[in-house]
Amino acid sequence: MNRRTALGARVLATATRAEARAYGLRERRVDAGDTTLAVLEGGPADAPAVVLLHGYTADRVVWMRFAKHLVRDHRVVVPELAGHGASGFTSGTGFSAPAQADRVAAVMDALGIKRAHVAGNSMGGFVAATLAVAHPERVASLLLSDAVGVASPEPSEAALLIEQGMNPFFLDDVADFPAFYALTMARPPYVPGFVRAAIATDYVARRDDYEEIFTDLFDVATLDERLGEITAPTLVMWGEQDRLVHPSTAQVWADGIAGARIVRYPDAGHMPMLELPGRTASDYRSFLSRVTADTVTSGR
Repeated sequence: MNRRTALGARVLATATRAEARAYGLRERRVDAGDTTLAVLEGGPADAPAVVLLHGYTADRVVWMRFAKHLVRDHRVVVPELAGHGASGFTSGTGFSAPAQADRVAAVMDALGIKRAHVAGNSMGGFVAATLAVAHPERVASLLLSDAVGVASPEPSEAALLIEQGMNPFFLDDVADFPAFYALTMARPPYVPGFVRAAIATDYVARRDDYEEIFTDLFDVATLDERLGEITAPTLVMWGEQDRLVHPSTAQVWADGIAGARIVRYPDAGHMPMLELPGRTASDYRSFLSRVTADTVTSGR
């Protein structure tokens, strides 16, 4: 790592910590059963809990600007899933959606959270939905944002590349990072060039880790045949410019989960909660208000 890239890494780490503190999020490590996870947590300890799960090769940071709109009246928990970010990677740990869902449940146990509103983007959506199937009593509601875990009616740009043997997530050179980064978002937040270079360097260094995680993640059955088992109120959130998971996939989730509704963002890509944090958080808060009202009305 050259001096400029090293400076970028230090600036990124410092800025991330400062931003988390500004939003009322504190860092801690939490026992997840077979490992410990880095977690951001904020909001009143006795408030309704919201658990936010990031996607494949991402980290807890992608939820921070969304989370700041929730911490006033929710207990917000943002785990860094095993194999990612500061949680670290250990080969053979197991990175499938069921394995990660069990760790999320263990984190909830460690934090004394019996039931939570669970949201997930991409891989995190697969994990969240798996948790809702395996532990329905733990999930008060479900937010699925650009989630993998079901068959897509139409292939995305990334899926077509993978079919051709060119997985866009596997990078051997930092020079390939800009093209990959462009796939992830239609409206990426501003990042200085030297900081983005540090992100690219770290990404390439994790290539072998990401390959093992990818194999584990997609070497399990999809949830297509089990969506009817999900009873939690569900909001499906999707960026219409998503190049990683085709927008047609949103309807698969909504059709399979009773009562699920979709909100679409024409100007967002794969991570609408990062690209449009204020708008998506407002829509999510409205959804949570309806869930709470329905729960009170039904006496549940």
